[in-house]
Parts: sequence; C-alpha cells; structure tokens
Amino acid sequence: MTTREVRTPLSRERVLVAAIALADAEGMSAVTMRRLAADVGVEAMSLYHHVPGKAGLLDGLAEAVIVRIHAAVDAAVSADDDWRTAVRHRCLAARSVMVDHRWAPGLLGSRSSIPTSLYPYYEEILATMIRGGLGYHLAHQGIHALGTMVLGFTQELFTPDSEGGTLDEEAAEAELAAMAEMLPHLTAMVASEVHDAGEDPLGWCDSQNEFEFTLDLLLDGLARASDSLARHRTTTA
Repeated sequence: MTTREVRTPLSRERVLVAAIALADAEGMSAVTMRRLAADVGVEAMSLYHHVPGKAGLLDGLAEAVIVRIHAAVDAAVSADDDWRTAVRHRCLAARSVMVDHRWAPGLLGSRSSIPTSLYPYYEEILATMIRGGLGYHLAHQGIHALGTMVLGFTQELFTPDSEGGTLDEEAAEAELAAMAEMLPHLTAMVASEVHDAGEDPLGWCDSQNEFEFTLDLLLDGLARASDSLARHRTTTA
C-alpha cells in the first residue's frame, strides 16, 4: 500500500511566508513570481489567486513586516516606561525586525504612502508623547524628526545597494578615489565610516551605533524642548 504525500494547501499566508524566506536568503531581487511559484511547488499562475501580481506581493510583504513590528514592540514596551524610554524601546524593537529582514527597510522606504496598518502604530507613538507632556505641536515635530527611525531604520544619504545591507567595498573605494580631490572631507568621512562601522550595519550609513546615537540625540532634544515649554508656561501663568 502506497502512502500519498499530503501537500499543504496554497494560501496567501503560505505564499508570503515563502517570499519572506526567499528574501531573507537571497535578497529582494530574487523574489519573482516564477521563482516563488517554484519554491512552493506550483505553477506561477496559481499564485495570482492569492497575490495579484508582483505589486500585490510587495504590498503583502510590507504588511507582514508591519505585523512583526507590532509584535516586537508589544513585547518590548512596558506600561511603566516614561515617554522617552517607551519611544526608544519602540524604535529599537522595530529595528530588531529590520535586522532580521534586511530587505525590509528598502521595501518600506519605497512605499508611495503610509500603509493603513501603520496608523495605529503612529497613534501609539503620539499617545505616548502626549502622555509625557509634549503637546501635539512638539509631538508632531518629534515624529517628523524621528522619521523612519520609528520603523527601525534611517534613510540613507549614500545607497550603494537599494535593498540595504550589501556593500561592494572595492566599488565604493574606487568611487571614493575618483572624487577624492574634489570632495576631500566628504571622501575622508565616508571612507572612515565604511571601515570603522564596527559591526554589520543595515546599510552604508545605518550601523547600530549610529542609529542609537541619533535616536538618543533626538529624544534628548525633544525632552529639553518639552521641559523648556513647561517652564515657559509656569513663568507666564
């Protein structure tokens, strides 16, 4: 008597799980409908019943990343945290998701608008700042100042690889050498950062040290601005 192999039915969730695994292993450039179909063992046309083409697949991947950000943040933020600590924990938790999925910053950064599933995330950041006494105006400025750091990454000034995380050092050094005479300080700075990042960064200008330094600088500035406004209200009351 022969035993039949039982296949897991194809579903949107199964397609997205396979796409995430493929992107993690080989980068976003490997994620095509044809390759994904081969990985899940179906014809490419079968995928279209679950994701409406490559654009729909990318939207699904973005949503899957956002779900993971929500889960990471929920586990990291405590009700006892003050506003500054809570926002810091939130940003670092989101970054842990970006480090696990190094293609995610490029994907989220390429969205033409904020996915609606991120609205509750920003609502919580805003609520945290308001509870901390920042007020809507300063909280609005703070969210703008933090930018994509609330999602765990920084937008790159230099982007040798659009997916973030892969740097061809020889090509980068050749490019730096070509512009060294015209831009000596910029060249020296970039060369120093390429060699002295000290750990595996998300991108050329997005190491963990740089991320935390910038995050703390911004949060300290917001805290000082909030304290200054509070003193001003007290003296003018």
